[in-house]
Formats: sequence, C-alpha cells, structure tokens
Amino acid sequence: MTKENKKAEDKEIKTEENLENVKNGETEQNVEIKLETDKKEIKELMGLEELPDEIKKKLEKNKAALKPKVKNKKKKKMERIKVGKAFIKATYNNTIVTLTDVGGNVISWASAGVAGFKGAKKSTPYAAQIIARIAVGKAREAGLEEVCVYVNGVGTGRESAIRALNANGLIVTSIKDITPIPHNGCRPKKPRRV
Repeated sequence: MTKENKKAEDKEIKTEENLENVKNGETEQNVEIKLETDKKEIKELMGLEELPDEIKKKLEKNKAALKPKVKNKKKKKMERIKVGKAFIKATYNNTIVTLTDVGGNVISWASAGVAGFKGAKKSTPYAAQIIARIAVGKAREAGLEEVCVYVNGVGTGRESAIRALNANGLIVTSIKDITPIPHNGCRPKKPRRV
C-alpha cells in the first residue's frame, strides 16, 4: 500500500464517523463546542471564571495548604437548597459574607482574609465584591438561588457585597439592617486625640 491509499482509507473512515455523528445530530465542531461550553458552565457555577488571576492563585494556594491536614472525612451529601439567607458583617477592619439555609445552617462563607487581602485592603468595597463572588460560587453547588440579606455593621463593604450577591446570580428578595443600636446603654469610649 502506498501513502496515498492509506490517506484515502483514513479519509473514508473519518467520513464514516462523521456521517454517524451527523446522523446523531452532531459534528466534530459541535462536539468540541459542547465540551468548551460545558467547561465554561462549570467554571461559572463555581464563580471562578470572573475572579482576577491574583485571587485565583491565592485561593489555589490556600487549598493546597489545607489538603494535607484533612484526614479521611466523609463528605455529607448536601440537599438542594433553593432559598436561604445571606449575612454580611461589614466592620471597619474586615467583611465576612455567610450564606445559610432558612434554618441558619451554613452553606458557604468567605472573608477578606480567605480571598488573600491583608491589612487595610480587607475592608474595601472591592474586597467585599470578591468575597461575595467566592461565597456565591460555593453556594451555587448546593443549588442556592434566592436569599434574604441581613447586613450587620457600618463598614465600607456593605453595599458592594449586596450588589455582588445580586450580580453573581442570586435573587435578593429582601435586605434588612440588623446592626445593633444602643438605646443609650453603655457609656461610650472617650474620643481619640489625634
């Protein structure tokens, strides 16, 4: 057999496979496109595609550091939870986002430290946005779709965290401020002299 005959046979085999795929309603390009879209959908569900590269690297580094410590734990099968609560604690120094089911059982959480922010950057609106994205990515795996938001504290990340929850695919049904306010209770600290 010559090279030309081998090429001709290979073409015939490929065309037969293509005909079978076309009969099934799929071509090679369609199959490749489906694989790419499936990968993109998985990344979107995780909420990782939109994260900046620096934060992705820090998250992967954190996961790598935690892996050796875990010992043969069985994973609990999570029920599909559609409705839940989102608690945002925004202090002057940090922002923490916790997503729970209606009973208050934690589904996922994230803080500025987990996302790799340090020092004064932890309380910024940008950090709150990234934190919310990470928490939503984890909660999406459990099937969370709707949340009632409860905001606690007076930090700068309040509004941006709520907006980020909404932007990342969660439906925000209500927003309630649960910041504790004293009715002239304890004596306040003396003012700082700067």
